[in-house]
Amino acid sequence: MDGRRLIHVSKFLSRHLRHQPGRIGLTLDPQGWTEIDAVLAAAARHGVVITRDELAQVVARNDKQRFAVDGDRIRANQGHSVAVDLDLPVAEPPAFLFHGTVGSRVAAIREEGLRPMSRHAVHLSPDRETATRVGARRGRPVVLVVRAGDMHRAGHEFRISANGVWLVAHVPPAYITPGDRPPAPGR
Repeated sequence: MDGRRLIHVSKFLSRHLRHQPGRIGLTLDPQGWTEIDAVLAAAARHGVVITRDELAQVVARNDKQRFAVDGDRIRANQGHSVAVDLDLPVAEPPAFLFHGTVGSRVAAIREEGLRPMSRHAVHLSPDRETATRVGARRGRPVVLVVRAGDMHRAGHEFRISANGVWLVAHVPPAYITPGDRPPAPGR
């Protein structure tokens, strides 16, 4: 499968496994799973023919590992705007995590912190490179450093998805540092 087709299928799956399953007649179980055959049939009914091999390639080759397969079922790893409980494990985060955004959002983030917006949780990256790619999707990226270790010690609960994305309900502005390198812990 060429890169353009991979992206097309990945976006289709993301849209319908994370945000609009009902639009193509899919039903997600409470943990976000649905049958692979149902996904392939629904896609075909809506003019997007996806083979099982293509679906397997998208799951395996997606740079962000957005999807998980369990037997004959598939789900998005995180990022849902529809109600699901992914039952992700609570985990102690590293001292610093990163969030990619664009410059036009920085003033609001400094005032309000990071909020989940239409998603269930704020997504944080384990490294600056990933956060840069995330921010670049909407323009020139700005990477914010989140003092996740300090947040955890203050009682904020972090969860980690199967693809290494860290999730938290909210990041207060006091824990966010714009800049090129993380500040010393506790600052």
